[in-house]
Amino acid sequence: MTVSLVAIALLVAAVILLGATEWPRISKRAGLGLPQRKPRRRKSHLHVVQTDDESDEFARSVERDLAKLPTIDERDRKR
Repeated sequence: MTVSLVAIALLVAAVILLGATEWPRISKRAGLGLPQRKPRRRKSHLHVVQTDDESDEFARSVERDLAKLPTIDERDRKR
């Protein structure tokens, strides 16, 4: 049985590609992965300050933007 060098090269490339795609799962099961990062600490000293003027202005801005969006007519949707 004779196998060409191209076929061997394609087989090796397929095995390498399969190993590379499955490496995260293999390393997790074998315990070879990177150490887990510590969860980030929340910045509890920060808080959001809202004023009525800004929220009203924002609401008006959103309404204007929504009014400018194109709409689909019911007749066009059925086509």
